[in-house]
Amino acid sequence: MTSNAANHKRIAKNTLMLYVRMLFNMLVSLYTSRVVLSALGVEDYGIYNVVGGMVIMFSLISSSLSASVSRFLTFELGTGNQDKVNRIFSTALIIHIALAIIIWLCAETIGVWFLNNYMNIPGDRMYAANWVFQFSIISFMFGVVSVPYNASIISHERMKAFAYIGMVDVLLRLAAVLSIAYIAIWKDKLIIYSLFLVCISILLQSIYIIYCRTNFKECRFRRVIDKPLLKELTGFAGWNFIGSSAGLLKDQGVNILLNIFCGPVINAARGISFAINGAIASFAYNFMTAINPQITKSYAAGNHQYMMSLIERGSRFSFYILLFLALPFLIETDYILTLWLNSYPAEATLFVRLVLILSMIDVLSNTLITLQLATGKIRNYQIAVGGMMLMNFPVSYIVLKLGAIPQATLIVAIVISICCLSLRLIFLKQMTNLSIQQYISNVCINVLAVTACSIIIPAIIFTMLAPGLTRFFVVTLSCILSSSLMIYLVGCSLNERIFIQQKFAEFKHRFA
Repeated sequence: MTSNAANHKRIAKNTLMLYVRMLFNMLVSLYTSRVVLSALGVEDYGIYNVVGGMVIMFSLISSSLSASVSRFLTFELGTGNQDKVNRIFSTALIIHIALAIIIWLCAETIGVWFLNNYMNIPGDRMYAANWVFQFSIISFMFGVVSVPYNASIISHERMKAFAYIGMVDVLLRLAAVLSIAYIAIWKDKLIIYSLFLVCISILLQSIYIIYCRTNFKECRFRRVIDKPLLKELTGFAGWNFIGSSAGLLKDQGVNILLNIFCGPVINAARGISFAINGAIASFAYNFMTAINPQITKSYAAGNHQYMMSLIERGSRFSFYILLFLALPFLIETDYILTLWLNSYPAEATLFVRLVLILSMIDVLSNTLITLQLATGKIRNYQIAVGGMMLMNFPVSYIVLKLGAIPQATLIVAIVISICCLSLRLIFLKQMTNLSIQQYISNVCINVLAVTACSIIIPAIIFTMLAPGLTRFFVVTLSCILSSSLMIYLVGCSLNERIFIQQKFAEFKHRFA
């Protein structure tokens, strides 16, 4: 019990640090997105969004190995095997250096060819698009090499480092945005903006590397390759590659399809929706960043009951965080977009609503994915779930080919996300004795009930009042009060409500 209490305290502390970072990041990011759209224009903003996304397509293998490295490091930290932790890090670093070179070769051949022959980009902007692509490749290569270092920070649960370095990142990006917006000497703002971002990326990744080498013993490179470990890492990553590639095709692959079928203006509309979603969803995903290492460590230590409680609470509370922040955006989408951007593509409204709904469904799977990775047995899981996720790309192609609106690609993603959640529950029941009935009752039905109850009063107010600032404030306030009350009354268990009451009483007493 004492150990679990200490773990809960660590999760709370790490979550608080990440939230401080995210609140700061969200405010600055929403401002910078507006300035970037204004400075670059809708067309160039769409070009940056889709061309930068092309480079992410080359990160399929890297993202697979990143999850592998984090899982193996966290697992061995849970067992206390320090020597193996160091061997995992050194082997992973060698793999990532080799990967960076391979992906650079692929990007400079296949990527450049595809960009110049198949992307829907105006001829007078192709020169700038190629520069954006080259800068994105450089940034990505540095990111690949730093993956083992970032995985070490997460495995050690040093979220304070992420918080501080993240704030530096946001401030530097703000400086870059303000420079292209208000310094008139730049001839091509898209190229200069991309150059600034690659320099910031290199600087930040260097800081992560220095921090890890200073604070973690295992981050000292040893010139030895553990062949059995290399086989284990690459085998795990090989199967995880299916899921990683499916996730990236779902996002960046579909973004490229939208460019081919609809052009860069639709990419800009989609980019706006993902900017909002990124700012909101980051609160939920950073809560998961704090809780995921504890799931893996509790699995490694054989603490099954604590692990299952983390999985259920992690799913519910990450959803509640997202619901609390997203509800005003779902109802007052047009007014918020007008306040934020003043002028925006009309297609952005439906994009924003659908991408937020998709995130609310996806967030329920995060703890399940962490548990699946912790088991190390992912072959059949990735074949089934990854195969289902891969359907996003061909089905989206078909609906666009048939003439559907661009936002139909997100409806496809929502349906497939629900199917993937069901498959994850089936596999984890077989592998870890997870109760599907209990998960559906304690998590899925719970969050549906909270959502349905939370939206009633704000929706009524929205229909009764005329559009404008007054309605926006009243709807937003009702969303905050309604969602908070429903989360407390419907979403929380009796023990959780008692815990909240105690903390509120302590807070009240402290400032009385």
